[in-house]
Amino acid sequence: MDALKYSRQREAIKNFLMTRRDHPDANTIYQNLKLEYPSISLGTVYRNLSILANLGEISKLSCVDGVEHFDGYTKPHYHLVCKKCNKIIDLDFPKTYIELIVKVATAKFKGKIEGHMLYFDGFCEECNLKNKSKRYK
Repeated sequence: MDALKYSRQREAIKNFLMTRRDHPDANTIYQNLKLEYPSISLGTVYRNLSILANLGEISKLSCVDGVEHFDGYTKPHYHLVCKKCNKIIDLDFPKTYIELIVKVATAKFKGKIEGHMLYFDGFCEECNLKNKSKRYK
């Protein structure tokens, strides 16, 4: 495979994602990068997101809202997807818990597991507070 040529736009996408913990979608990334790169196209953003995900430099998250979201934080971690507002929140577990989940998953599996994604569903803090306040009125 040929070496991948350097791209300012690809680097900008990666840097943008590294500063975020809100798991933006491609359109949000495009709208933000357009401010710095007025000639960038949505297609360029999608192409580069795909390249970065395939290289393992970012993660692609397919969630319940039907939209792919992207995560620049690639260390092993899990997510909670809010059932009300669809916000995706990082859940950082101790490394030993993540290793235990992998150990249990591979215990009776004869293939090779190279990675995994785990989503929890529930309510984010804001939506949970709104739900509680509605119940007591």
